[in-house]
Amino acid sequence: MHKYVYCLLIFSCACVSCSSYKKLVWNDEFDKPGLPDSSKWKMEEGFFHNEEQQYYTKNRTENARVENGNLIIEARKEKFDNKDFDASKKGFKYAYPHADYTSASLTTKGIQHFKYGRIELRAKLPKGKGVWPAFWMLGENRDQIGYPFCGEIDIMEYTGKDPNRIHATIHYSRNDGSEKVVSSGTTFKKRKPFNDFHVYAMEWNKKKIDFYFDKKKYYSFDIEEAGDKKNNPFYKPFYLILNFALGGTWGGTIDDKILPQQFLIDYVRVYQK
Repeated sequence: MHKYVYCLLIFSCACVSCSSYKKLVWNDEFDKPGLPDSSKWKMEEGFFHNEEQQYYTKNRTENARVENGNLIIEARKEKFDNKDFDASKKGFKYAYPHADYTSASLTTKGIQHFKYGRIELRAKLPKGKGVWPAFWMLGENRDQIGYPFCGEIDIMEYTGKDPNRIHATIHYSRNDGSEKVVSSGTTFKKRKPFNDFHVYAMEWNKKKIDFYFDKKKYYSFDIEEAGDKKNNPFYKPFYLILNFALGGTWGGTIDDKILPQQFLIDYVRVYQK
């Protein structure tokens, strides 16, 4: 049987049947070898978020490729020129002539945006100090109103320095424009996220956002906490980001001996009622 049909049938029986979100509206099963599907994903390029030490490369299979039914995002220890280097400009993006690490970041920005539904990732996480894989979302109006006004939803974040815990986090703006961060996590005993594939999901409606590890709901956020409907970002569309960072403000010190490391993604799926 074709991989897509087989996976969808198994998943529907195992997980979606217990959810009210049953209509598959967008997905990537990563069953076509080569670079990620450009009709579904854009690739970020350069230094980006949180003073992370990796350089995100574009259209480079060493860092992002579909192989054996999985998307592989690979973080590597290697010297790579920074095309944006400019000593006359301020900012982390321009400060360094080269990077010592490479990786990849994929986004649906400008291609596909989502408002409400069940959004899920089935993945096997990398391991070791310094790794920081994430599956998250930003408001589609970020370029117009800026951050944190656009909002951020972190469906899954993991750091190798804290190997028995994953995190779900909500970011938005207070009335004075400062950033408000609301976070929770879940711990593991036997089910290590780097030993096998697991499902990381959220279910988002007009009232709340629920976060899941496999079938376990471990955090719920009341959307009204983020303000009135006019300024509340969680009543508006968001785009997806799938990335593998190293170091930075939260990833911590990188252990070069663990590299290269791979973030393996079986699928990304979006369901609605």
